[in-house]
This record gives sequence, structure tokens and C-alpha cells, in this order.
Amino acid sequence: MDISGLPAIVTGAASGLGEGVARALASAGAKVACLDLAEEKLQAVASDIGGVALRCDVSSAESAEAAVAAARDAHGACAINVNCAGIAPAGRIVGRDGPQSLDAFSKVIQVNLIGTFNMMRLCAADMQSREANDDGERGVVINTASVAAYEGQIGQAAYSASKGGVVGMTLPAAREFAKAGIRVNAIAPGLFGTPMLLGMPQEVQDSLAATLPFPSRFGRPDEYASLALHMIQNAIMNGEVVRLDSAVRLAPR
Repeated sequence: MDISGLPAIVTGAASGLGEGVARALASAGAKVACLDLAEEKLQAVASDIGGVALRCDVSSAESAEAAVAAARDAHGACAINVNCAGIAPAGRIVGRDGPQSLDAFSKVIQVNLIGTFNMMRLCAADMQSREANDDGERGVVINTASVAAYEGQIGQAAYSASKGGVVGMTLPAAREFAKAGIRVNAIAPGLFGTPMLLGMPQEVQDSLAATLPFPSRFGRPDEYASLALHMIQNAIMNGEVVRLDSAVRLAPR
């Protein structure tokens, strides 16, 4: 799919992977709607790339519906949806103070898994109204999983479950949307230089980077974005989850 001129919706666009994708899409000529809860940072990114900033809680049906409608009003029906919004709190299932709060587990599932499904369902519905291109394509959805979906560490039960759900949705969604000319893929990143990791003490960052076989450094948001753009442009890439992780396989802790 040729990106130039297409309306795109990117969640988590205020920073990290989402910001990297929003910037890459804009550079490729897309009309980008940037969605996030961090309004000040979101406005700065959108202004810088000539996009539109829309406050959105992806876990809320009403908030997401309003954001997709506003993006449609600004740019037209969505053709590209990249979902990067997510949270990654750590917590043992049973810790020193007893069982983990069920609300804490539910929040991670609500944001990472249900939020991804929420955006995918709305954007895919939007895409179905578009005229197909010469390849029969109407749109592309890219969701963000994680290597933790496969090798979840101690304290990552909620996060791993949420990202495992994203992996599990990929193929059935791709199969369902095939008749409409909509492709669905996912990226499972390893350790990336996002605000969460870069906010850790330097010695912790160095220790984590040393676990990466090659290259032994955190991935960059532009490297995630490069794969996302390839997925959009490669018309036969569908139903795939691609690890992007320097060949790391996470240890138990």
C-alpha cells in the first residue's frame, strides 16, 4: 500500500514507539491523527509533523469512537492504524503483601488488550468504507505485542497475558478482514529505548542492554517504525507477528 496521502491513526503517539511511527508516517506523506492521553506532548508531536492531536483513552469505547470520528472529519476514513498505546506495570501474582489486586491485573488487560481490540474494531470498520486500491487493499492494522508474550518474566503475568492476547488476535482478525481487503499484522518488540526504559538508572540500562545478543543496545523507535512502514507497503504481509528484538530470549527475571 502506498502510504502517501493516506489517513493514519496512531495510538500512543506522544512518545516512544508511537511517536516514532507517527513521525515516519508523516515523512512518508500520510495524514496522521496522533492519539494519546499526554496532551501537552501529543500537541507538540502533532504540531511538529503537521498532524492532528486527539486526546484518547483507548480502553474507553466512547473516547475511542470520538477520536476516530474526529480523525475521519480531519483526514477522511482511516487507511492505516498502528496501535502503540500501552502500560507495563510489574507485580507478582502473590507478593509480600498477598495476592495481586485484581483491579491491577484488569487495568493492564483493559489498556493493552481491550484497548488494542477497541481501536482495531473501529478503524477496521472505517477502512471498509474506503475504495480499494489496485491490489484490492482498503487498509492495514498493525498492533504492538511484545517478546513478553512468549517469555514473560516473573512479575509480568498481567503484561504477558495482555500481549499474548494481541498475538492471538492477529491471525483471526487477518482472516476475518481478508474479504474487505484489510491486512492485520503485529510487531513484538524486545527492549526499546522508550521513556519507560530510559528513565531507569544507567547501570540498570547497561545491564539490560548486555542481555541482548546483537546489537547489544536498546532498539530505537525509528527502527520499530521502519518495520511498521514495511508491513504497510508489503501487500502480501498479512496475519504475521514479527519479533524485533536483537535475538533476545528473556530469562525468568
